[in-house]
Amino acid sequence: MTTAIDIRGLTRTYAVKGKPDFVALKGIDLTIAQGEVHALLGPNGAGKTTLCRILSTVLLPSSGTATVLGHEVVKEAEKVKQCLGVVFGGDRGLYNRLTARQNLNFWASLYGLRRGERGRVDALLDRVGLAHRADERVQGFSRGMKQRLHLARGLVSDPGVLILDEPTVGMDPLAARDFRELVRELRADGRTILMTTHDMAEAAELSDRVSFIDDGTLTLTESPDTVGHVVSSRERVDARGVPEEVYDRLTGLAGVAVVSRTEAGVVRIETEHPEAMREVLMTIVAAGVTDISRSRPSLEEVYLHLMGRRGMAVGG
Repeated sequence: MTTAIDIRGLTRTYAVKGKPDFVALKGIDLTIAQGEVHALLGPNGAGKTTLCRILSTVLLPSSGTATVLGHEVVKEAEKVKQCLGVVFGGDRGLYNRLTARQNLNFWASLYGLRRGERGRVDALLDRVGLAHRADERVQGFSRGMKQRLHLARGLVSDPGVLILDEPTVGMDPLAARDFRELVRELRADGRTILMTTHDMAEAAELSDRVSFIDDGTLTLTESPDTVGHVVSSRERVDARGVPEEVYDRLTGLAGVAVVSRTEAGVVRIETEHPEAMREVLMTIVAAGVTDISRSRPSLEEVYLHLMGRRGMAVGG
């Protein structure tokens, strides 16, 4: 496995006047393989943006190291910039009075592309679906079109690693779907993508692995498919037609974490370990209940379990 991003003991502290220093990152360790799409999830203020700024050489770490395709972000900042593309959310980095083509030509010149190499600009505009709007001013573009132009701008230098900072926030569902399809194409090209998002469905759909960050600490790194298995070893069962006396009995069983009833009358039982589920099922079946289903936590539920509802946003 070839490593694209390697982070070891990364910390970042901010001085706050009249108060103790604020520690935004607390000894982060993370390795991302080349060609991997990695989602970074966490509430506002968790440290996601600070981490991305350090990787993109905008911010210096207080301690620890980070490398991008083998280049150290402090000592080899210029080499990191050459192999890294950053795609922001919103209008940051775009010049609204310029056309899409003029924006990309400007960024191409900053990366040192000669005029003879500017055919790359036209190819990128075509790839992100903006060739027919290339000579229109960006100020008339929709949110989705601006994000596609952001992506094209991030690809001007043909980087091996991309950082996508909340790329689909504010997009309508159709625009978000199209943007995600572009991300899949980039992954197929072998590019490495680090994406920050609050959108659980987006992370589950696009990522090879996800990392949860809270209060400057990585709490978990796993694949979307298996992350539900590692959180508190919880299992759950939904059952209809549970008598009240059985409901009360379930709440007293060892290893049962939560028993709740929905407005539709479905009783949900969550256990803290697999052994407890056997006792739960025996109790329900013995009461004559047959409408039973078992399931595992979703990525969204894992997020809520780890971090609560702070900064949570479901959907694009």
